[in-house]
Amino acid sequence: MSALGRVVRAGVGRRRVQTAVMIMTTLMAVTASVLAAGLLVASQAPFDHAFARQHGAHLTARFDGAKVTAAELTATAHAKGVTAAAGPFRTVAVRARTASSSDILPEGVDLPPVTVAGRADAGGGVDRVDLVSGSWLTGPGQIVVANGTLPVEPGARLTFPDAPGSPTLTVVGVARSVTGTADAWVTPARAASLAAPGGTPEYEMLYRLARAGTDAQVAAGRAAITAAVSKGALTGSQSYLTVKQEETANAMAFVPFLAAFGVLGLLLSVLVIGIVVSGAVGAATRRIGILKSLGFTPAQVVRAYVGQALIPAAVGCALGLVVGNLLAFPVLAEVGEAFDGPSESIPLWIDVAVPAAALALVACAALVPALRAGRLRTVAAITAGRTPGTGRGRLARRLAGRLAVPRAVSLGLAGPFARPARSATMAAAVVFGAAAVTFGVGLALTLGAIQSGRMLNSGGSVVVGTGGGQAPPGAQAVHVGGGPEEPKADPAEIAAALRAQKGTGRFYGTTQAEVSASGITGATTVVAYQGDASWAGPPMVSGDWLDGPGQAVVTTRFLKAAGIRVGDTVTLTEQGRHIPVRIVGEAFFTEGEGMELLTPASTLTALGLDATPGRYDVETKPGTDLTRYLASLNDTLDPLGAVAQGNTADTSSVIAAMDALIGTLTLMLVVVAGLGVLNTVVLDTRDRVHDLGVLKALGMAPRQTLTMVVTSVAGIGLPAGALAVPVGVALHHYVTPLMGDAVGMTLPPSHIAVYDTPELALLALGGLVIAVAGALLPAGWAARTTTATALRTE
Repeated sequence: MSALGRVVRAGVGRRRVQTAVMIMTTLMAVTASVLAAGLLVASQAPFDHAFARQHGAHLTARFDGAKVTAAELTATAHAKGVTAAAGPFRTVAVRARTASSSDILPEGVDLPPVTVAGRADAGGGVDRVDLVSGSWLTGPGQIVVANGTLPVEPGARLTFPDAPGSPTLTVVGVARSVTGTADAWVTPARAASLAAPGGTPEYEMLYRLARAGTDAQVAAGRAAITAAVSKGALTGSQSYLTVKQEETANAMAFVPFLAAFGVLGLLLSVLVIGIVVSGAVGAATRRIGILKSLGFTPAQVVRAYVGQALIPAAVGCALGLVVGNLLAFPVLAEVGEAFDGPSESIPLWIDVAVPAAALALVACAALVPALRAGRLRTVAAITAGRTPGTGRGRLARRLAGRLAVPRAVSLGLAGPFARPARSATMAAAVVFGAAAVTFGVGLALTLGAIQSGRMLNSGGSVVVGTGGGQAPPGAQAVHVGGGPEEPKADPAEIAAALRAQKGTGRFYGTTQAEVSASGITGATTVVAYQGDASWAGPPMVSGDWLDGPGQAVVTTRFLKAAGIRVGDTVTLTEQGRHIPVRIVGEAFFTEGEGMELLTPASTLTALGLDATPGRYDVETKPGTDLTRYLASLNDTLDPLGAVAQGNTADTSSVIAAMDALIGTLTLMLVVVAGLGVLNTVVLDTRDRVHDLGVLKALGMAPRQTLTMVVTSVAGIGLPAGALAVPVGVALHHYVTPLMGDAVGMTLPPSHIAVYDTPELALLALGGLVIAVAGALLPAGWAARTTTATALRTE
């Protein structure tokens, strides 16, 4: 090993605290950065690969056949910005019933409504349908179903009782359209025969656009197509960006806060490593002089100190790579399963680029103090004393001495002014740590609010099932043939029982159905409310809650998918009946992937569907014993065929994983900030060891020494913590809306404004806690140092 190598190795081994600090800072920064950049790129890869392989449609458009002809639709392939098109395909919304038994379903099960497209072949220039199993259509008596839409396999038979002649088709294949352009495919002739006589024909066109990288570009393409047909002919459209967002939402929700932690970590790394190397240069002035006297050139001295920073940083980068890749694996596995493909991993170029960038920043941070070491003259370095000059801080000491506090406290308060630059860097490290705590606490509060309110009907404490064979709350009930369906309990009797039950506060009923909604591909789940549910409704983003018939409330994701806004109208279709509902409010919930439509029960009645509540949600009066209430209520409901149970919370594993990750990264940032304080106090204590010896010789007790050192950092930590709170709050208010945007949702204001005054006051003390915790170890060392030892170090 060369002489320079031995110097670098000796420096790394001798400064264990500084080495640990640099490993931790780079570990934290690289972990967060790899996760943020890796998830951003890798989570989209399965969709991008499938979209490119299947030449997916940038825009799926539905048209009213009464207002546009097939020839006119074919001509839209030449609209401005359209590079390729497929169609027109005849579409029809129908309900299927199993006509054969299988391991999955028996015969006679009514399945949810599906949108069937008439398509001659699976290929073409747009949306090449990819077969998962079975084969493509070869005759009119066959049907291919979309993967994951209907629980049937090739060989199963489906009948369509509402179609003319109730035809029965054989499932010959299961296929996947990367953008979900249809729920099933039949031949064009069969699609026409499935439509109700006299009904309005509907067509589907699939487009690829020259520019489709953003929502605005896709909207421009849609506008050009709309202008090419009659007004009102375009009844709905779906951008591939919406589908992509739905498929990658869980992974994308991690990216904004991970990016924030990554930036915080990198900035803190630069700051702390600069402190460490600068302190090392200041503490080793004589050593630098000796090295130069032995023949080391200034360039070699610079390389030695940069190398002492890069070695532990490289260890931290390697550990950060491992941790980042391990943490990303479960998130990316979920995305891969959505496309039946292998789990994606962090791209190799990110595993290379992030550590390289981190090491470059470390080198830059270390280079400035290293250059100072290289410029030191040999004689000046050798003759330099270790006691700092006494010119700085005198005024502060005199002013602090006038305070009515113990002398140890006044000396501690004046301490930061002796080395203002070092105190400023310590304050910056505390600000980073305390801001991370404020940011992390805010994220946890926001995620807690989302967790508690993301499911519909979670406001009540009791759920009453009305019987009739319905599934548990939230599940979709189907009628199984072969036996009489158990009737539901009389809703009037249940309502009367609830009103008469002591302890009942308020309640409402709900039922669900699946219908077709204009602008939405596939079936839409409608949640119909009976009674006033405003007290338990999901948090509103804009608009109002339901207060009359013909209204509906949906999420931001639904609005984007349908290309509508609050105030627009959506047409619901069921068995040839069309009911328009006006969107009166935009709410936030994630049940049903946020694609459910909330409306009064009268909407289902108008569609000819059963609107009898399948569930009642009850809020008990304050102070009611829930166990006794349920026992008494069930005694009343049992003869009616209904049952009551507690409304238990449904927790999200994704939110739990996000909470765990936020807690881990916050703790790592706090530890790094605390280590930065520790390193600074160690350097400061060593520099002032002669002063400590003099003070001890004058009678300062160990307890007073401890008080002086702790007070010196408390005077920095307290204002730094106060400054960090608004920084953390501002970061939280900037990042949380981005998290909502990443999953296609708008967070309600109540989920963003989560800080209360008492919490902010406690968070303001976070800087004090970090500073004191980081200073306790060197303060203890200073207190235990004997007078003789301190004076000998001069």
